[in-house]
Amino acid sequence: MHATNTRSSYGAVTKTFHWLTALGIFIVIPLGIIANRLPYDTAEQLADKAWLFSLHKTVGVTLFFVALARILWALSQPKPVPVHPDRTTETLLAEIVHWLLYGSLVLVPLSGWIHHAATEGFAPIWWPFGQNLPLVPENQQVSGIAAGLHIIFERVLIGSLLLHIAGAVKHAVVDKDHTLARMLPGRSVPDSAESAPRRKVLAPVFAVVIWAAAIGLGSALGLYQDHGAIAAEAPALQQVDSEWVVESGTLGITVQQMGSAVSGSFADWTADIGFNESIDSGKAGTVTVEIAIPSLTLGSVTQQALGPDYFASAQYPTARFSADILNTDEGYVADGTLTLRGVEQAVSLPFDLSLNDNVATMEGSTVLDRRPFGIGENMTDESQLAFEVTVDVALTAERGAE
Repeated sequence: MHATNTRSSYGAVTKTFHWLTALGIFIVIPLGIIANRLPYDTAEQLADKAWLFSLHKTVGVTLFFVALARILWALSQPKPVPVHPDRTTETLLAEIVHWLLYGSLVLVPLSGWIHHAATEGFAPIWWPFGQNLPLVPENQQVSGIAAGLHIIFERVLIGSLLLHIAGAVKHAVVDKDHTLARMLPGRSVPDSAESAPRRKVLAPVFAVVIWAAAIGLGSALGLYQDHGAIAAEAPALQQVDSEWVVESGTLGITVQQMGSAVSGSFADWTADIGFNESIDSGKAGTVTVEIAIPSLTLGSVTQQALGPDYFASAQYPTARFSADILNTDEGYVADGTLTLRGVEQAVSLPFDLSLNDNVATMEGSTVLDRRPFGIGENMTDESQLAFEVTVDVALTAERGAE
């Protein structure tokens, strides 16, 4: 069998690419459907779901590079002439389907890869080249758009694939010609004396129009939004009359899931701060922080984190940290009690403080064990979810009027 294409048949390289791509499609699509539908209520279920998603992503990335190689090879080869060149409408439809297939084989895995790179945590790609993509930030909006496009492009791919299969069956069963035989391994057909037709722009233009219509339909259906639902509506926190008024700040957490760091933050919290910088040693003030738990965003696992097995935000919508601010030999420490999920635990938060007139800037970090709070009790394997959670606090506060 010849390796390259002829005027009437495909070569061994093209056939290998074709059937390798077909195998990848028939593996990756069912994997994605099954992984999406699997529950993750227990540690074992979560591990199974993550494993299937990792396999789905790994096969998808592999398929992306196979598709690129296939397209580059196709561009370098003569395209066999249609078996029935007189059937212009049928030939045009077949060309449109082929363009949709080629494009979708790039767009589907690429959009899924962008979604993965823009979303922190859960189910890594099994390869040594990292999980990020150049120019793709870890961003919920980018993740939502990419996820919606992945769904749309996948539907176009499935539709094109079904039409492609239907056309092959028609040629084999109804027309009884050698169209299908040209792509079967080990099969060859006589060369045609006809010259290959010039490539036309009509088919790719129609394909682009179909993709544009599909993208527009996805927008109308609201598929390009972040659908990470929360377990409960964030409660309205009471305003505090604080001696030091927080002007800006972040309250973040970092967890280790499946060996990867996943960072997030609480968008809604208040701090009532009393502090006297003239005290050189001992208690220099107090701080009370109220946190709206449902305001947490934590990458792709936000919804899971807010659920009943973890933060249980519907039952425990707020957390509170009340502490004395101590000036010690090692620096400042907020030493007090954290109440989370109805459980009280002693917590110390060392922090750095800088003062500029009436403006104070602080940064602090501490590590908590999630287990005493009953968070993720069924997650007993640290390789799936580490016991330690890092809490990072940074804020700028201004002294209020006395």
